[in-house]
Amino acid sequence: MTQKFLNYKVILEKDSSGGYIAICPSFQGCYSQGDTIEEALDNIKEAIELCIEDLESQGEPLPESYHSFVSSVVILRES
Repeated sequence: MTQKFLNYKVILEKDSSGGYIAICPSFQGCYSQGDTIEEALDNIKEAIELCIEDLESQGEPLPESYHSFVSSVVILRES
């Protein structure tokens, strides 16, 4: 059996109530949270693995990891 490395981008956001929210845009509705960045990353990894298992069990293709991009937009506002 061969192994394939999958590398999906995740977005981390500080939660206003504490901790962090982690989102994987490659999988619709795939998000998790954690009290620390490390915990949020561990939890989103587990959520991604569950999404992959679900897609594979349905015979669906996995999303390509290179289709997600992270960028930023600067907005200038008059004060």
